[in-house]
Amino acid sequence: MARKGNKIIELSRQNISTHTYFRDEISIPGDILKRITDKGREYGFETVKPFRVENFELAQWVGLKCRYGCSQFNTNWSCPPATPDLTQARAIISEYSIALLLVGSHQCTNFHINSNKKRSGQVRFWKGTVSLERQLFLDGYDKAFSLVSGACTLCKKCTYPEACRFPTEKRPTIESLSIDVIGTLKNLGINTRVAKDPKELFKYYAVILLV
Repeated sequence: MARKGNKIIELSRQNISTHTYFRDEISIPGDILKRITDKGREYGFETVKPFRVENFELAQWVGLKCRYGCSQFNTNWSCPPATPDLTQARAIISEYSIALLLVGSHQCTNFHINSNKKRSGQVRFWKGTVSLERQLFLDGYDKAFSLVSGACTLCKKCTYPEACRFPTEKRPTIESLSIDVIGTLKNLGINTRVAKDPKELFKYYAVILLV
């Protein structure tokens, strides 16, 4: 149902007693967004921002960055070629209208070293993203699906191509779906830059495809 006067679009979901409303500023019901935001803070997420999937920037060159220059290529279940290609990614995203951007930050002066401290921070954000996805599923968003930041580090060494040890936690990275993260952030009016000093805070971005 659409009403041009106040630009409210009501989207009903079968077998769900409530409705989801998307207004001028794309949103989900305030109580659900607050609950997700509060839960996200437990995992270090500072912001949870709803946005239209039309703001995603997808490009073939993103796959080149994965294939050439990244040590995780063909070694991790969360990275190519174990993940959807560009054509598949476009088809998947076309099935959604709204997504959530999760923003966190952390400091790791030895970011170039594969240390336990670095890994623990990555695991925290990873588990947090999947946990929020599951909460949204329980809230009635059955299509909720996470795209995480950084290759999976739940295991010190990924079992790929052998069976994953944590199949229920396995998720693709944002970049593995050919999504240009910086371009997408610009579309959302968010300015970001590469941290040049190891003492700077590193921004962590994850996405949950919602509905």
